[in-house]
Amino acid sequence: MNRLGVNAYAVLMIGGILLTALVWGRLTRRGERVDGRLTLIYFWALIGALLGAKISFLFAEGWHYRHDWLALLSGRSITGGLLGGYLAVEIGKRRLNYRTTTGDLFAIIAPLGLLLGRIGCLMQGCCPGVECEPQWWTITDHAGVPRWPAAAVELGFNAAFLAWVLPAARLNWQNGNRFHIYLIAYGLFRFAHEFARADASWTGPVSGYHFLATLIFGFGLLRYMQRRRDDRPRLEFAPSTPTASRVSPKSSAAGSSG
Repeated sequence: MNRLGVNAYAVLMIGGILLTALVWGRLTRRGERVDGRLTLIYFWALIGALLGAKISFLFAEGWHYRHDWLALLSGRSITGGLLGGYLAVEIGKRRLNYRTTTGDLFAIIAPLGLLLGRIGCLMQGCCPGVECEPQWWTITDHAGVPRWPAAAVELGFNAAFLAWVLPAARLNWQNGNRFHIYLIAYGLFRFAHEFARADASWTGPVSGYHFLATLIFGFGLLRYMQRRRDDRPRLEFAPSTPTASRVSPKSSAAGSSG
């Protein structure tokens, strides 16, 4: 709770869900036509991300908080959220028989939602960094200890990715692979940044999130390489022109993607 007695993280997390749902609806609309399956795919991703975020927290830090039921109930991690969301989208698209790739859209809404979430972390004082000597860039926690601004740095990462992915979408850079690039970039970033976060470690400075970050990077790289060898219809975010909404005629190569 902050000074006003409001859980800022929860408020901004809900706000992030509403904002990304709005943006998702805007990006997937084609004139007056809306494919209802895309709405369901968004909620598949949301549910998968929430489940994955909880499982990854229990995997990485559950043992550390085994006597703190409040932490066990409230703890979650974006590392598992990304993997769980991707897996859920793959399952949802197969069940819905939706074969056009959607990863480029998730490359926009995922960092957008996480950016709001990190603002909530800053306001709430959660996800702290390691203790540091007082500097102009350190953040003081509730106990008055100066710390590395872990949440602010992750906010900056997502803002920087958004600054790249929006023009990339307009200019059709890395079509069908932009979310895989996000996974690769975030996996590398999180692995390095984890050394500056005050998460429970498994051994020495290594935590469970190092393992999860490596998994994110490896999975993103694998899917990137597979997509480079593939040629599939893609649901693109592009200016409204007669050719912007066309998909590749090679429907025989269609497949699914998160």
